[in-house]
Amino acid sequence: MFEGLRFSHWHADLGADGVLVLSLDRAGETVNTLGQAVLDELGQMLDRVAIEPPRGLLVRSAKPAGFIAGADIREFQRFAENGETLDAIQRGHRVFGKLAALSIPTVAAIHGHCMGGGLEIALACRYRIASDDSKTRLGVPEVKLGIQPGWGGSSRLPHLVGATAAMEMMLSGRALAASAALAIGLVDRVVAPAALLDGARELLQRGRQRPLLQRLKVAVSNLWIVRQALAPVLRKQVAAKADPRQYPAPFAIIEFWRRFGGSVRNGLAAEPRAVVKLAQTATARNLVRVYFLQEALKNLGTTAAHGIGHVHVVGAGVMGGDIAAWCAVQGFTVSLQDRELKYVQPALDRALALFTKKLKTADKIAAAMARLTADVDSTRVPDADLIIEAIFENLEAKRALYTNLEPRMKAGALLATNTSSIPLPELDAGLLDATRFVGIHYFNPVAMMPLVEIVKHPRQSPQTTARAAAFVRAIDKLPVLVSTSPGFLVNRILVPYLIEAATIFSEGVPGPVIDRIAKKFGMPMGPIELADVVGLDVAASVGKVVGPVVGMTVPAQLEALLAAGKRGKKDGQGLYLWKDGRAVKPVIDKNYRAAADLEDRMILPFLNEAVACLHEGVVESEEYLDAGVIFATGFAPFRGGPIQYIRDTGGALLKARLEALAVKYGPRFTPKPGWDRFL
Repeated sequence: MFEGLRFSHWHADLGADGVLVLSLDRAGETVNTLGQAVLDELGQMLDRVAIEPPRGLLVRSAKPAGFIAGADIREFQRFAENGETLDAIQRGHRVFGKLAALSIPTVAAIHGHCMGGGLEIALACRYRIASDDSKTRLGVPEVKLGIQPGWGGSSRLPHLVGATAAMEMMLSGRALAASAALAIGLVDRVVAPAALLDGARELLQRGRQRPLLQRLKVAVSNLWIVRQALAPVLRKQVAAKADPRQYPAPFAIIEFWRRFGGSVRNGLAAEPRAVVKLAQTATARNLVRVYFLQEALKNLGTTAAHGIGHVHVVGAGVMGGDIAAWCAVQGFTVSLQDRELKYVQPALDRALALFTKKLKTADKIAAAMARLTADVDSTRVPDADLIIEAIFENLEAKRALYTNLEPRMKAGALLATNTSSIPLPELDAGLLDATRFVGIHYFNPVAMMPLVEIVKHPRQSPQTTARAAAFVRAIDKLPVLVSTSPGFLVNRILVPYLIEAATIFSEGVPGPVIDRIAKKFGMPMGPIELADVVGLDVAASVGKVVGPVVGMTVPAQLEALLAAGKRGKKDGQGLYLWKDGRAVKPVIDKNYRAAADLEDRMILPFLNEAVACLHEGVVESEEYLDAGVIFATGFAPFRGGPIQYIRDTGGALLKARLEALAVKYGPRFTPKPGWDRFL
């Protein structure tokens, strides 16, 4: 059938049953993505299939990692930079259109990841079958890159699963497990991995008629009158979470469906230019940058084997207990040490809640609980490959603990501290072997925060750094390498922002006003609420360590609240009153007018310290700094990170605004060394 054609990425096998199997195995890559060469080959194959049609066509992946991860984002970025996005989208449309137009039955056999363009290939097939493996996930995450599905997904998905389910997938970018995909009609069958190809062949042979009720539901959900009524509701829901000026893609997806969702044909005709319009926005450019920043952090954990099976955590408080639970949920054997069982038990109770939420089934929950044990007597220290110290922030207490632990550690074991602010050279002074000492700094809440700082110090060996980074990837977190410094990277940059916000609060500006201004800039949570969530005691403790470095002091009002036992959310009272886990924010008079410089007072110290950290080499590059700050603080992803924001806005302009604030409010706003690189 394919005589005279040579293919690098697709392999064809025509079986005795007349079914042609096209297997994608992108050359030179461990994961299948849809680069233009891959699509060009598929287009050539489909041209031949249309001329000499087999009895059926089965599309599958030859890679064990999964089906198709989506478009090649590097190519997408290059096309956007060169003004070639429209041509690339249209070429993809033509190829997928050839697949959809075949007169023979077609099926996509899906295992592992099936994302973006991968799902759009599956949507162009008549049938879809998925394995019930826990790694199987189907989704259209394009909104996370600031665009909409562009190879038919925006048009075909609502007419397959109905508008409501399609909008949920496209607006959230979340992926579905195979069972959830089956429930909404995204796939026709779910089978065991070993039965995937046989099940696909059976679908080709017997076909499947979708239930009448499901077909009617889909049809009704895309009627003109339904689209006009539902679109404003969806816009309102999205607007409660995102600003259309900052994140235009979800609003564009809704409007696209409202206008063109009446038929697949109308949608396909309009889709390429709709994608190009979004791809040209600064938000899309910066979100693509954030995607590559995330990939760069993932790669930091691939240079060595971690060699860790047993983790011993000392300190069963909120951080230590949650670190232990997270390690256990990721498959590690974990022992948790504290002075008495009464201090460990609350951590075990929280762990059970986490396991129940994450693992779902009774057998998996029981297995995780079996991996996590209390060790009040510290008997498991000699068994551990990694010991994580997570006790309170006190230099002498930590040193005394290391003196007790180190002689009992086995050869090759690592000793890590979760300190959030103490420089490591102050901690490692009494160690017999400082080469295996490392900072592994988690953020609260551990289960939700994706970033972990790997803190380096002068006596640490490169092997220790590499093993620590590999371990962080093994527990499904993103490592960023930072040099030892008060507050390291994230807290050093965050503390000036929080202290200035608390200072503004102490001047009488209402908390909701401060929070609203920060959120308008793009922060996921306002600084007043954030301080309460972190804990005023933690914020003040870190602030006292970092404050002298950044030239700021913790406001007296914060100290007074702490003296009264009001530490924030965990006590029910801090800068806000808390009830049922939510801040009770006072109602602000509608005539209240905040000072025009409040945003600058909060954001510019943040940027100023980012510049200083880069100048001092706390991180190796602008990219690592932006990545660390985005994934630890949620700094406005649509802005691409603090350094990218400085470059986009203009270093000279921002430095001048800092200088103006320094004249008005004092030397804490004086520009730090390092701004020259942005002028």
